[in-house]
Parts: sequence; structure tokens; C-alpha cells
Amino acid sequence: MMSSRAALPLLKNGSLRWKPHLAEAGQALCQSLENGGPDALEQLDTAIAAEATRRHDAFLAGIETYRHHRYHRRLDPPPTVWRQGSTRLLDYRLPDAKDAVPVLIVPSLINRAYILDLTQKRSVARYMAAKGLAPFMVDWDAPGPEEAGFTLTDYIAGRLEAMLDQVVTLTGRKPAVVGYCMGGLLALALAQRRPESVASLVLLATPFDFVVGRESGAAMMRALRGPMGDMIDAAGLVPVDMLQAMFASLDPGLAARKFMAFARLRPACARARDFVALEDWANDGVPLGGAVARECLFGWYGDNAPALGHWRIKDRPVIPEEVMVPTLVMVPHRDRIVPPASALPLAERIPGAKLMMLSGGHVGMLTGPRAKTEVYGPLVRWLQRRRHNTAVARSRIEEV
Repeated sequence: MMSSRAALPLLKNGSLRWKPHLAEAGQALCQSLENGGPDALEQLDTAIAAEATRRHDAFLAGIETYRHHRYHRRLDPPPTVWRQGSTRLLDYRLPDAKDAVPVLIVPSLINRAYILDLTQKRSVARYMAAKGLAPFMVDWDAPGPEEAGFTLTDYIAGRLEAMLDQVVTLTGRKPAVVGYCMGGLLALALAQRRPESVASLVLLATPFDFVVGRESGAAMMRALRGPMGDMIDAAGLVPVDMLQAMFASLDPGLAARKFMAFARLRPACARARDFVALEDWANDGVPLGGAVARECLFGWYGDNAPALGHWRIKDRPVIPEEVMVPTLVMVPHRDRIVPPASALPLAERIPGAKLMMLSGGHVGMLTGPRAKTEVYGPLVRWLQRRRHNTAVARSRIEEV
């Protein structure tokens, strides 16, 4: 708003370029100012100042309400069945789930895993368990001393493969692997490397082509490789604040809009509690280890290594065409963090992959009011059908 006021003198001589969808309204405003007399611009400036103050006050009111809200996440923690360094494997199985289909859930390394177990009603893991599956969830936590020099190869060929083996040992069956966001790429590599131990693969809002539609961002990341790389090397990691700033830059006005809307809610209502739960998670980030940050920021976002076949795990390129397990790719239409154009190539390149388009956004697909009907339910039914199809095939083989 302040920059809009500073730019008002330019409006008078027509040197501003209007965005195409604002051009008609902009020209109408210019005409109105020309017809409004010598005081028109000053009156507009006064109106903008008043509106800026109103929005600013509403924004601060939303933040203050959030800071003092009474909600705190209180869920019974699932047991830990495997641990190495800061990484844990959490067991969400119900007591009567000994014959249930196992599912290994792989979250991103960047944010906390509990976005997949946010509240009792907004939990992919607990929903799966209630529907008769046997979910296990990876909790990467923040990198500690053991993970200080980890690469993605260490996380995938080391930790993730070990957790896959643990699930097979505990259940006696190979699990479905479900990856979310960056975790989807880790799951993709796992399914390619260990097809004998993976029953099926689900990719939720998983990026793959990091350049399409964002060519300028890729060019900027390549230009920053030197100075940012020096900073990463000096610090040994990318701090949470820098990661948060990168996400915020995707939609600079989002924070103001969401807190202004939150300020209008009754604090005790379910929507307000859900907002606080999600915002607590969003502000509970973890740093990214230096070597992993280099692979992701410069290799993925700068060089588009996954889409070009240049991303390697233990000297083997990660190639979607080599994934031979049944695969479901779920892509949200309104995803700003992983635009559909980035995720869709996985559905095209993985042999026989099923594509399911969703109406939500990157996080809303998991936590929004329609998450159960549009994501949880279809996901669980797809996994259950894979079990049925496998059982039918096994029965026919035995008959032969």
C-alpha cells in the first residue's frame, strides 16, 4: 500500500503499465482523475492511506488474536519403532491391524512431518488407520550432528531404505509408499531402487519439473549459486528464516490476507482452531542441511536435474520410466508451491500411472474442509483396490 501511494505521481502522466486483467479498470481510474479536477489525486491518496491503515490494523489484529489463541496441539504420540540419529519411524497401526496393508508415509525434509497428522480430524495417518490400513510415518526432525553432512543419497539409500526394511520386518508384507511434496521425490527414488519391497506408490503434490513456468526463478537461482553457496558452506545449513522467506516470496500478500480473514472469525469456532493448528505447523520449520540444500536449490530449482535425468542417488539417475509399481499421482489445481505443470510430468512418465486432479492447494489438500472426501477417501480406496487386485492375481496364479 505504501508503494502504491509513492507511485501515484506516475499515474498522473501515464507512465505505469497496468497488468492485463487490471488495464480496463486502470484506464477508467485515470479518466476519472482527469475529470475530477485538481484535487482528485490528493483525494485518491487520502483514500489509499485510509484503506492501507485499515488493512494494516486488521492484519495486526489477526496476528494478535493468533498469538493469544488457546489452541495447542495435543495428540497422543504414536510409538517409535525405529530410530537413527534424528530420524524416527512412527507406528500408527491400531491394535487389530495385524493383517492390514502397510503404508510407509514419507514427508518432506523441509517442514515438520506432522502436517500429515495435524489434528485428530485432519490426519492422513490416523484416517488410514481407522480405515483398516497399517500406516507408518517417517519423522525426519531437524538435522542433528549425525546428519550434518548428509546428502539426499544418505537419506534415501540409507535412512529411508532402512525404514522400508523395518516395515517389511514388522508386517511381513511390502508396503505402499506415499510421498508428500519433496517426500514424493524421495519416495520416487525409493520405488525405483527397491521395487521388490514396494507394493505401490502414491505421489501427493510432488514436484518434478522445477523450471517450467518459472524460468526466471531458475535463472535467478543459478545466478545466486556462488554467493548463496558460500553462505550455505559457512553456516553448514539453510536457516528456517531463509526457507520461510522463499516460500513467502511465492505470494507476498498471503500473510496479510490470511490474518485479516482470521481476525474476522470467532476464536472458539472450528475454522479458527484449524487456522491456528496449521499456522503453528507453518512456523515450526526446520533448517535444511547444507549438502541437501545445494542439491535442492541449485540442482533441482536451478538446473532442473530431476526432469533432465541428472539427479542421482548413489550414482544411479532417478528415472520415472523405471518405476514399475502401480502408481497414483495426485495433483492439486491451485497449488502455488508445486504448480500442476511441475507435477504432471510424473503422471506422464511413470508407466501406467493414474492421475487424479484435486481442487485444493498444496497444504489445503491435506488440511482443508474437503480433504477427507477429495483426498483421504480416494487415496485409501485406491490403496485398498491395489490389495484386492493383488489378492485376486495371487489366487489365479495358485489355481494355475
